Amino acid sequence: MAISLDNVFGVHEAALRLRAQRTEVLASNLANADTPNYKAKDIDFQAAMKQATSSSGGGVLKTTQKGHISSAGLGGHGGLDAHVKFRMPTQPSLDGNTVETHVEQAAFAKSAMEYQATLRFFEGKGKGIINAIKGGNN
Repeated sequence: MAISLDNVFGVHEAALRLRAQRTEVLASNLANADTPNYKAKDIDFQAAMKQATSSSGGGVLKTTQKGHISSAGLGGHGGLDAHVKFRMPTQPSLDGNTVETHVEQAAFAKSAMEYQATLRFFEGKGKGIINAIKGGNN
Protein backbone atom coordinates (compact mmCIF):
# COMPACT_ATOMS: atom_id res chain seq x y z
CA MET A 1 0.00 0.00 0.00
CA ALA A 2 1.51 3.32 -1.11
CA ILE A 3 1.58 6.26 1.27
CA SER A 4 0.99 9.69 -0.20
CA LEU A 5 2.94 12.33 1.70
CA ASP A 6 0.36 14.88 0.54
CA ASN A 7 -2.26 12.94 2.49
CA VAL A 8 0.01 12.61 5.53
CA PHE A 9 1.11 16.23 5.81
CA GLY A 10 -1.92 17.90 4.24
CA VAL A 11 -1.79 21.69 4.04
CA HIS A 12 1.08 21.97 6.49
CA GLU A 13 3.73 21.99 3.75
CA ALA A 14 2.15 25.07 2.19
CA ALA A 15 1.65 26.61 5.62
CA LEU A 16 5.32 26.14 6.49
CA ARG A 17 6.42 27.81 3.24
CA LEU A 18 4.01 30.73 3.74
CA ARG A 19 5.03 31.18 7.38
CA ALA A 20 8.69 31.36 6.33
CA GLN A 21 7.89 33.95 3.67
CA ARG A 22 5.82 36.00 6.12
CA THR A 23 8.71 35.95 8.58
CA GLU A 24 10.97 37.31 5.81
CA VAL A 25 8.55 40.18 5.13
CA LEU A 26 8.34 41.04 8.84
CA ALA A 27 12.14 40.87 9.19
CA SER A 28 12.42 43.25 6.24
CA ASN A 29 10.10 45.66 8.03
CA LEU A 30 12.25 45.57 11.16
CA ALA A 31 15.44 46.02 9.14
CA ASN A 32 13.96 49.12 7.50
CA ALA A 33 12.57 50.71 10.67
CA ASP A 34 14.79 53.77 10.16
CA THR A 35 14.53 54.01 6.37
CA PRO A 36 12.71 57.19 5.29
CA ASN A 37 9.48 56.56 3.35
CA TYR A 38 9.63 52.78 3.87
CA LYS A 39 6.13 51.31 4.03
CA ALA A 40 5.61 48.35 6.38
CA LYS A 41 4.15 45.25 4.73
CA ASP A 42 2.57 42.00 5.81
CA ILE A 43 1.16 38.93 4.09
CA ASP A 44 -2.56 38.20 4.16
CA PHE A 45 -1.90 34.68 5.41
CA GLN A 46 -5.49 33.44 5.09
CA ALA A 47 -5.80 34.52 1.45
CA ALA A 48 -2.34 33.19 0.56
CA MET A 49 -3.11 29.87 2.23
CA LYS A 50 -6.40 29.62 0.38
CA GLN A 51 -4.59 30.24 -2.92
CA ALA A 52 -1.85 27.74 -2.08
CA THR A 53 -4.33 24.98 -1.28
CA SER A 54 -6.90 25.62 -4.01
CA SER A 55 -7.52 22.79 -6.41
CA SER A 56 -7.15 25.10 -9.39
CA GLY A 57 -3.38 25.23 -8.95
CA GLY A 58 -3.33 28.30 -6.74
CA GLY A 59 -2.95 30.75 -9.58
CA VAL A 60 0.54 29.51 -10.38
CA LEU A 61 1.67 30.31 -13.91
CA LYS A 62 2.74 27.37 -16.03
CA THR A 63 5.83 27.61 -18.18
CA THR A 64 5.73 26.31 -21.74
CA GLN A 65 9.44 26.56 -22.50
CA LYS A 66 12.61 25.96 -20.54
CA GLY A 67 13.68 29.64 -20.60
CA HIS A 68 10.48 31.00 -19.06
CA ILE A 69 10.57 32.49 -15.60
CA SER A 70 8.34 30.68 -13.12
CA SER A 71 5.77 32.61 -11.12
CA ALA A 72 7.52 31.39 -7.96
CA GLY A 73 10.42 33.67 -8.81
CA LEU A 74 8.36 36.80 -9.33
CA GLY A 75 8.34 39.58 -6.79
CA GLY A 76 10.82 38.04 -4.39
CA HIS A 77 8.15 36.38 -2.25
CA GLY A 78 7.38 33.26 -4.23
CA GLY A 79 4.53 34.80 -6.23
CA LEU A 80 2.82 36.19 -3.15
CA ASP A 81 2.75 39.82 -4.31
CA ALA A 82 -1.05 39.73 -4.54
CA HIS A 83 -1.16 38.89 -0.82
CA VAL A 84 1.49 41.33 0.39
CA LYS A 85 -0.35 44.31 1.83
CA PHE A 86 0.82 47.57 3.36
CA ARG A 87 0.27 47.91 7.09
CA MET A 88 -1.75 50.89 8.28
CA PRO A 89 0.22 52.61 11.06
CA THR A 90 -1.36 54.07 14.17
CA GLN A 91 1.36 56.72 14.39
CA PRO A 92 3.32 57.23 11.16
CA SER A 93 6.64 58.97 11.55
CA LEU A 94 7.45 62.38 10.10
CA ASP A 95 9.87 60.87 7.56
CA GLY A 96 7.09 58.78 5.97
CA ASN A 97 8.20 55.46 7.48
CA THR A 98 5.22 53.36 8.61
CA VAL A 99 7.16 50.70 10.55
CA GLU A 100 6.07 50.55 14.18
CA THR A 101 8.80 48.50 15.82
CA HIS A 102 6.66 47.18 18.68
CA VAL A 103 3.97 45.99 16.26
CA GLU A 104 6.52 44.35 13.97
CA GLN A 105 8.34 42.66 16.87
CA ALA A 106 5.07 41.20 18.16
CA ALA A 107 4.07 40.00 14.68
CA PHE A 108 7.54 38.54 14.12
CA ALA A 109 7.45 36.67 17.45
CA LYS A 110 3.98 35.28 16.67
CA SER A 111 5.07 34.26 13.18
CA ALA A 112 8.19 32.53 14.53
CA MET A 113 6.08 30.67 17.09
CA GLU A 114 3.61 29.53 14.40
CA TYR A 115 6.53 28.40 12.21
CA GLN A 116 7.95 26.36 15.10
CA ALA A 117 4.53 24.81 15.76
CA THR A 118 4.28 23.72 12.13
CA LEU A 119 7.80 22.26 12.31
CA ARG A 120 6.82 20.32 15.45
CA PHE A 121 3.83 18.93 13.57
CA PHE A 122 6.14 17.73 10.79
CA GLU A 123 8.50 16.23 13.34
CA GLY A 124 5.69 14.30 15.01
CA LYS A 125 4.27 13.06 11.72
CA GLY A 126 7.74 12.07 10.52
CA LYS A 127 8.44 10.10 13.68
CA GLY A 128 5.07 8.39 13.33
CA ILE A 129 5.82 7.36 9.75
CA ILE A 130 9.28 6.06 10.67
CA ASN A 131 7.79 4.17 13.61
CA ALA A 132 5.15 2.62 11.33
CA ILE A 133 7.78 1.61 8.78
CA LYS A 134 9.96 0.02 11.47
CA GLY A 135 6.92 -1.73 12.94
CA GLY A 136 7.43 -0.25 16.40
CA ASN A 137 4.76 0.81 18.86
CA ASN A 138 6.39 3.80 20.60
